[in-house]
Amino acid sequence: MDVEALNEELADASPRRIIKTALEQFDHIAISFSGAEDVALIAMAHSLKKPFSVFNLDTGRLHPETYEFVERVRKHYNLDLEILFPDTSAVQNLVNSKGLFSFYEDGHEECCGIRKVDPLRRKLSTLDAWITGQRRDQSPDTRNDVPVVQQDTAFAGRNGPLVKFNPMANWSSKDVWDYIRTMEVPYNALHDQGYVSIGCAPCTRPILPGQHEREGRWWWEEATKKECGLHSANLITSQ
Repeated sequence: MDVEALNEELADASPRRIIKTALEQFDHIAISFSGAEDVALIAMAHSLKKPFSVFNLDTGRLHPETYEFVERVRKHYNLDLEILFPDTSAVQNLVNSKGLFSFYEDGHEECCGIRKVDPLRRKLSTLDAWITGQRRDQSPDTRNDVPVVQQDTAFAGRNGPLVKFNPMANWSSKDVWDYIRTMEVPYNALHDQGYVSIGCAPCTRPILPGQHEREGRWWWEEATKKECGLHSANLITSQ
């Protein structure tokens, strides 16, 4: 597949059309659902009335509201939603050697690597492509240049190269929320409490008026490091 040509073809397409194309192009493909506003991807895919797969990364440190929301989405769209878990021994070794909150002292990369990146890598090794909720406006330092279709250089698929679709890359947060409200899509109750970008409970907090949404994630670190590893290629392209 010519990924660059497909990206040019879909550069100005609607997220729904991009998802439709992705599902038509690949049999081994899945939507990555974080338990936040990327629920819009599921709503769009569901509207196509075609089979699609969804997975969620359960780090073991999510908010209670996020767990409740994931289950609500599963039932609302009648999904065969796959929950991925980190390796028990790896988590146990990290916590026993460094405690439950080591990321406040030495950065989030190690914890995210064990709880999120490793399970994701195992899942992606069974796929040819995946669909994410990345948007360019989510992070001014790492996501400015996110294309709607790209070769994923951070992970390998089941036959080597992996394609990543970012259907909402061109959308703003307002665009997403206009869609969620118009289409009456269920959303995480944390959004009503001032949370915009939602991740693990110890590493996510509400933001103040005027703050960028990414300021609610890993607030003790530099903005240029605010990627958990799922989209680590962004750190390379943003430099």
